Amino acid sequence: MILQRLLFCLAGAVSLAGIPGPACASSIDQAQVKRAEDLSEGLANQLHDLSLAMRDRDMTTIATHFGDGLSATPWPGLSDRSEPQSKWVEHLDAPISSASVDRPAFLTSWQDFLGALASIEDVRLKVKSADFEELKNPRAEALIAIAIVGRTSADQRAWVEAKAHLGAAQIDNWWHIDHLELSKLTIRAARVDLFSEVALPAGVYQAAPPFGTPGNPSFIAHGVALGDVDMDGRLDAFTTGQAANFLYLNQGDGTFAEIAGNVGVQITPTATAPLFADIDNDGDSDLFLAAAGHQMLFENRLIPDGRLEFRDVSLMTGVDRFAQGYSAVSADVNSDGYPDIYVASYNRYGVVMPDSWSQATNGTANLLFINQGDGSFLERARQWGVNDSRWSYAAHFGDFDGDSRQDLYVANDFGQNALYLNQGDYFTDAAGALGLLDPGNGMGVSLGDYNNDGHVDIHITNMSSTAGKRILKRLFPEESNEVDATRVLGKLAAGNSLFRNLGDGSYEEVSTSVGPFSAGWAWGGGFVDFDNDGWQDIHAPNGFISGKSLKDT
Repeated sequence: MILQRLLFCLAGAVSLAGIPGPACASSIDQAQVKRAEDLSEGLANQLHDLSLAMRDRDMTTIATHFGDGLSATPWPGLSDRSEPQSKWVEHLDAPISSASVDRPAFLTSWQDFLGALASIEDVRLKVKSADFEELKNPRAEALIAIAIVGRTSADQRAWVEAKAHLGAAQIDNWWHIDHLELSKLTIRAARVDLFSEVALPAGVYQAAPPFGTPGNPSFIAHGVALGDVDMDGRLDAFTTGQAANFLYLNQGDGTFAEIAGNVGVQITPTATAPLFADIDNDGDSDLFLAAAGHQMLFENRLIPDGRLEFRDVSLMTGVDRFAQGYSAVSADVNSDGYPDIYVASYNRYGVVMPDSWSQATNGTANLLFINQGDGSFLERARQWGVNDSRWSYAAHFGDFDGDSRQDLYVANDFGQNALYLNQGDYFTDAAGALGLLDPGNGMGVSLGDYNNDGHVDIHITNMSSTAGKRILKRLFPEESNEVDATRVLGKLAAGNSLFRNLGDGSYEEVSTSVGPFSAGWAWGGGFVDFDNDGWQDIHAPNGFISGKSLKDT
């Protein structure tokens, strides 16, 4: 996916940064880039296999990855000594040795390190950067990141993060590691478990085939919404799916009952994201479904019928409009007391290609449904100036300028993000003027006050990947003067952004100063005070295929 996007934009997108496309493209040996990435992905995929062997503590398989002439830093032993990092996390002491050992001693140290953990949940070895020497048998010099998640003998959840320099020779399409030098090692353990995985006993677990396999061909159905559909004071949950939707009714005892089929919302045209909103102001939660197709609205009939049931009112209310809707948000934009609905619309990537890498305008236009207060809506995105066609993924309403009107932030994939300030009967895009032009491929946006100064800050999730960063480094090394091209293509690996509200109507990008926010290819999330310490934390769900296979993500 990453390589596909990069090669697509080499000839065209860089010209938008003021660099002649053909000249820039001719300066890059695309065949050489592809060859280097083929070698890099081969190494990355082999390290994925090594990761699985580490997770399973399969020392026989682990040993096959290391050559007889190995020189390596031994893995340290886990110490009981620790120091607090926060009120619920502590650092474990694990100093790195300055000496190198041979293959048998290294494998023994590795076995002892893995054995010191009571259990191992996940292991990831990632190629961060790599250089290759083209010989009969290619040689790699790479920087890799190592992450291990498990539990200590004291039953504490533990995270191991390490960086290492790796040297390997490829013989018969197999990378034999002959050098491994640990440069950084951090081990953290939770003093208490803040969360427990309870989906199965709670009744909200749904098994699905892996992405890209039969039965799960697309990530398009991705939404969840919370609302009190039966007005019992407890939050219920609705999720969209490829074949069916699910409505989980909160039972009040830590469990949920799935009732979508009983209330008329199980089988619908494929929806991408749900939204609960009381669209008729009768006190109960109605259901809007964004869709890659015609948008849908289901009226909750608890009031006035007294029976929990949803009725499809899409046609009669006027929301049955076509879009590539990927998400929907609601707010009263015209201050008439009725909730309005905004749909972030994308386009069919791979079928319809963006007309620009960073300034695309050929996405399906976003929709703004203005609630008329009589059970109907009028689509007025163009009249309000928010018919964005920059391949939008997500949006969020909020009062960004303190005038008590609902403004709108839109995260776009192939175009610049937008901050629309509400002028009363139309919006104006002020993202540039307020310092909110985010460099990444926007996937999601959330609002919160991370520094407790009383002002609304903005967190944006973007496309990012280890594969993308590797490719970009080869395309534009540090000594490259292709600054503008690097900026444009850097959207691929921008990572998440945090903008601090300065309190005067402007914002400052503070990702590097208070982060970093390394969350992979992140999609959404939000601000939540997870540990109840009075400070809002950030949750960023992530994951996608960034290499040529499921292994190299």
